[in-house]
Order: sequence, then structure tokens, then C-alpha cells
Amino acid sequence: MKPSTVLRFFKFAFIFLLQHYQPMEACVDYFYTQVQNFTGSTFLAETDVTTKEILMTGQRHIAIAGASGLVGNALLRTALDDPSIGEVHVLCRRPVKVSHPKLLEHQVDFQLIPPLPAIDEVYLAVGTTMHQAGSRAAFRAVDLAINLAVAQAALAAGAQRIGVVSAMAANPKSRFFYNRVKGELEQALTALSPDGLVIARPSMLLGDRQTLGQSVRLSETLTKYVSQAVRPLIPRDYRPIEAQKVARALLSHVPTASQTIILRSGEMQMA
Repeated sequence: MKPSTVLRFFKFAFIFLLQHYQPMEACVDYFYTQVQNFTGSTFLAETDVTTKEILMTGQRHIAIAGASGLVGNALLRTALDDPSIGEVHVLCRRPVKVSHPKLLEHQVDFQLIPPLPAIDEVYLAVGTTMHQAGSRAAFRAVDLAINLAVAQAALAAGAQRIGVVSAMAANPKSRFFYNRVKGELEQALTALSPDGLVIARPSMLLGDRQTLGQSVRLSETLTKYVSQAVRPLIPRDYRPIEAQKVARALLSHVPTASQTIILRSGEMQMA
């Protein structure tokens, strides 16, 4: 049995006792010593501080990949304001230009992701466009390969649940390349067998791209104004959706997910 699996079991088996018996610190120290003796100090040497904090506070430690995008940035800012989250680890190529006591940035090469600190959940929001990628192979390398690699690294670090930003028409058998890649990602993440997987399938995303240094898409601007004019006539699943609502829906569902959950755009509109 992997040390991370043993540690995860002990953490949740004892969390009730740790929250209800005093002194808390003494209980944690005793428990932690037993786990250390059982699993070996080599494994715990890398994660003891983070794991101990989780046990004592009950707060979640999460990781986010893709924090420079619309949904990823909304995930980051919402998570930083969430008192139930103790640490927010951001995997990025460039600094996210956000300062917060809970924020820990990890500038990484996504082709070779280093071991991650102990975390409970991972949120995958890495994405590009065919125009930016330049080719189908490059698009697949970002939207599929990077997200999958981050998920694998997160599970190895003890994460139990995954939240991912997909697409409204994601389908591994789709005739449309974009939707097919999104469907393949969903399929690959399901195959990893996390305790919980929450798949967000938004329609067209709305948000302040200029603030994030992204180009404003003409199609998005036109769709936004047209949809506002005829909103009552558009089925909820097809209405453009604010990135903030997608982020809130993911952060609301992932912590308690015990199976694969698909969040459709209409459902997230209510978040």
C-alpha cells in the first residue's frame, strides 16, 4: 500500500477525534508519530508540515492549473476568499500577479512537472485556442496532455478529487476536433479513478479578458449583447456564462464529490 494512501486513510479516520478532543496539538503530534513510524520518515519528510496543518485546521489545500485564464483566475480569487481553504497552490509558467498569504506559486515546466506538496483537490483550467496553438497537435498538447499530467501529479501528492473545465459539447467521438479533445480529456481523467471528479461543461465564457492581458474576441462581444436582448428565448444551457459562475460551481461541488459529476452550463448559471 502506498504511503500516501495510508496517510489519507489515517487523516480522515482520525479527523473527527482530532476536532473533538483536547489538547488538539497533542493529539496531532501523537497521531503523526504513529503514521511516521508506519510509513517511514523518507515520505513524510517532504509533506509533514503541510499534512500536519491540514489535520489541525481541517482546511483544504488545493492546487490550480491555468490561473491566467478566465475560469482559472476566477477559481484562484474565489479560493483565496474561501475560509475553508488553507493553501492555494498555483502551477504556472509566469507569475499570476496576485499577492495573498494563502497563495503559493510554483513556476513549472508542464512537460516535466515536479512532485507537488500534499493537497486535497486539484482544479484543471489549462486551455488554449486553435488560433493560439497553431496546430491540432499543439492544441492537444495543451488542452489534453498538460491537464492530464497535472492531474496525475496531484493524485500522486494525495489529492482525492478533481475539478476540470471542459466544454458544453465535449465528446470523445465528436466530429469536431475541439469537442473531441475535451471529451478525450474527460475520459482520461475518469480512467485515473479519483474519489470524485467534477466536470464543468460551460457554454461560451464571459469575463474581463483585458484585465488578464487577453485579446477581446469580437464573436464573444457580439454574442454577449445579442444574448442579452433575446435571453428569455435561449435555453439556459446555451446562454453565455460568466467565468465566475463556473468557478463557484466547481468550488462548491468538488469538496464533497464521491463520483463523477457533470455540471451543465444551465445548472452553473444558478451558482
